[in-house]
Order: sequence, then C-alpha cells, then structure tokens
Amino acid sequence: MNGLDATFAALADPTRRAILARLRGGEATVSELAAPFAMSQPAVSKHLKVLERAGLISRGRDAQRRPCRLEPGPLREAVDWLATYRAFWEDRYQNLDALLEELKGISDERDGDE
Repeated sequence: MNGLDATFAALADPTRRAILARLRGGEATVSELAAPFAMSQPAVSKHLKVLERAGLISRGRDAQRRPCRLEPGPLREAVDWLATYRAFWEDRYQNLDALLEELKGISDERDGDE
C-alpha cells in the first residue's frame, strides 16, 4: 500500500481520527489516548499501529513512557492531493455560476418583453 492509500485507510476509522485530533494538542501515552474510548488498551494499540504504519504518528521513548506524537508529513501529502480536486470543483462551480447568470439574464429579458 502506498503512502496516500495508507493515510486514507487509516483516516477511514473514526477512532483513529479522534486519536489524531487528541494528538494535535501534543504528545500522549497509550493510556492517555485510551481513556476517552470504551475499548481496551490493546484495542487502542492496534489503532496506533495502523496510524504508525501510515506514518501519521511516531512513538518515542521517554524513561518509562512511549509517548505518541503526530507526524504532519502524510497529512500534508493528502491535503496536497485533495487540493487538485478542490481546484477542479471550484472551476466547475464558477462555470455553473456563469451559466446561471446567463440564464437569469435571458429570463429577465423575457420578463421585460411581456
């Protein structure tokens, strides 16, 4: 699985998205990340492994702890990829706006002829 595929696969799960949201605020241990969820620590660890394989998080060593931290690279790559589609849709919407203005002008002309 390439990096972009792994990123989107990891982001497909709401628990993993919630973990990433928590890590926006800074490093956290597995225990801290597991606290808000109604699941076991091993279950949260499985989610962390998916996020780590996708490169979205990294785990460090801090004495007795292994804090997790957010890694921005893969998210930046996903945003860059999505940006190309945003430009496509913005162009489409601008074309639609122009067509609607044209149709409105034709309608206004017809209303004036009556």
